[in-house]
Amino acid sequence: MQTVTTKPVTPISQTAARFSWAAAVLFLILLVALHVIKPEFDPSWRMVSEYAIGSNGWVMSIAFLSLSISCAALFIAIRSQIRTTGGYIGLTLLLISAAAIACAAFFNIDPITASKDTLTTHGNLHGLASMVGNPGLTIAAILISRSLIREQSWSPARRSLLWMSNLIWICLLLMLLTLAVTLLQSGGKFGPNVLIGWPNRLLMAAYCAWLMSVAWHALKLNKQKS
Repeated sequence: MQTVTTKPVTPISQTAARFSWAAAVLFLILLVALHVIKPEFDPSWRMVSEYAIGSNGWVMSIAFLSLSISCAALFIAIRSQIRTTGGYIGLTLLLISAAAIACAAFFNIDPITASKDTLTTHGNLHGLASMVGNPGLTIAAILISRSLIREQSWSPARRSLLWMSNLIWICLLLMLLTLAVTLLQSGGKFGPNVLIGWPNRLLMAAYCAWLMSVAWHALKLNKQKS
């Protein structure tokens, strides 16, 4: 496989990589904590976004902001390492995803059990952000990973980057298939029989695993070149 030489690493990219890794870790910590803070939301069928509803919902908002910061910081950390058209498209999608996730932080989702006539503007905006952010971050991970592994300095991370990026689209597909099948069986109504909760959480974990993996290798790369 042909490789190309990466551009010099800057102190800004090193700091950004640290922020990206730490922000992704913070998202996971807050998400785990919310299972204790808000036990009324059954994780087997309630979406993670619903933790923003009601008391202590601000914790989920901070979690989403952390995930958004992780994406934006990773853009800064690795933009000098991208040399392919697909990689540049991936970086653009990464920024768009960061904006969409930030939007999700400010506009709370409506309960998934809400009827159509009770849906709110902020709930619809959250839904739109999800429709942009989920496929956007999935495609970004694939394109960025494939671009980075072309670089000689990123070759040690080739297996982990490919594995992590593939895990994301597999988790997204699993979530969508679970949603389609169980929603059809329940007559189109959300409830305890629509087991979308755990696939949704698995997808969030996959996002963070990829962000942390790329940021961690970027830090190692910076240390090697410092």
